[in-house]
Amino acid sequence: MGKLILIIDDEPDILTIIKYRLEKAGYHIITAGDGEEGFDAVKKNKPDLVLLDMRIPKMIGVEVCKKIKSDTELKNIPVVFITASQRTHVAQITEKFGAQDFIIKPFEPEELLSKIRRLIG
Repeated sequence: MGKLILIIDDEPDILTIIKYRLEKAGYHIITAGDGEEGFDAVKKNKPDLVLLDMRIPKMIGVEVCKKIKSDTELKNIPVVFITASQRTHVAQITEKFGAQDFIIKPFEPEELLSKIRRLIG
């Protein structure tokens, strides 16, 4: 079985597209539609990587990231923010909250795969 990636995003179309592309590349995928569900999935499954939309309901992406990075059992899980925000703003937030990288919507699937491969193989 491939490495486990958790995608946390509230847009079903985005979840479907990313899930399809990553499964095709050999990764095992689980999904969550909001921040609370996403953080629970991180605790339960301890994925190899988390793709995290910054604007999700119930707990925004930066809060989810902060909770992951402050938990001793989870803090080493790489987090990649997914957002439509401006690149410079996202770069600052990524660094501030300890995420490993970010990707701006819309993005090319190969760009996402490249970032994932760099982080977890």
